[in-house]
Amino acid sequence: MTLTTEQSAWFATSFGQLVANIERAVLGKTEVVQLVLTCLLSEGHMLLEDFPGTGKTSLARALAQSLQGKQSRIQFTPDLLPSDVTGVTIFDQRTERFEFHQGPIFANVVLADEINRASPKTQSALLEVMEESQVTVDGVSHQVGRPFMVIATQNPIEQAGTYRLPEAQLDRFLMKSSLGYPDHDDSVRILSAPPARRGGIELDPIITTDAVASMVEMATQVHVDTAVLEYVARLVEATREANETVLGCSIRAGLALTRAARTWALAAGRSYVVPDDVKRLAQPVLAHRMVLDPEEEFRGTTAAGVLDRLLSTVPAPQERASA
Repeated sequence: MTLTTEQSAWFATSFGQLVANIERAVLGKTEVVQLVLTCLLSEGHMLLEDFPGTGKTSLARALAQSLQGKQSRIQFTPDLLPSDVTGVTIFDQRTERFEFHQGPIFANVVLADEINRASPKTQSALLEVMEESQVTVDGVSHQVGRPFMVIATQNPIEQAGTYRLPEAQLDRFLMKSSLGYPDHDDSVRILSAPPARRGGIELDPIITTDAVASMVEMATQVHVDTAVLEYVARLVEATREANETVLGCSIRAGLALTRAARTWALAAGRSYVVPDDVKRLAQPVLAHRMVLDPEEEFRGTTAAGVLDRLLSTVPAPQERASA
């Protein structure tokens, strides 16, 4: 099914309205907000790694408040149990039946705060739900609903009492990004704003979960030319062949990049993907999936640097792909 001009325009307008609403709470971070929304509308999950006080939690709350859906926040700690996340089956003596009590993972937007502070066992409880949007407890599967997105945060400097996310867990995140500190002008704007009440600014929801589901479905209909697909495949393959890596990106990464590029293109009002969409999203989608050779890391090599080199050497299609 081909998208109409009116559908593309509606998607782009709705996307822009969501960005503007979220930016009321998170100033000067348009690109990161766009990435988070692209993640949501691509049915993916976002990992935000940044220093304390940069607005990671505020961004997640602002996104959740912008949707007429359910939001939840899980503070990950070393003593957090898997059942504290997914829920638990309890025997009800009145009915003499086992009943499932949902955990906080049953929400449209879930903020997993400081995810690397939980034990590997608890982290692994997220693997199924992030991949399949369902939770299996005592052999019974429970759907978490749609839309569903996990926004996880972690602090890159406080490593005491943390558990590094394994590669299998990192691969479940569609994107990884950071907010960074605001520039001088945005800092002044933030400081000059009226004091907000504890918990930050409250936003009014501007879109329903049904409308979000429609946007998700529309994004899947964006055309991707064969030449662009071949470009994505060459990029993914190049990460495996690079001398600096011991583990490159899997085909799941290629699928994720293609899915995100479709959403990014439609947010720009286009019903087709161009190579620049792939280039723009390569860093947040691919970098965290690459494992560098320890000696290269010791020399200061970064996954972002390797990707920059690959993007400059892997030839992109010259002709603009169109539907």
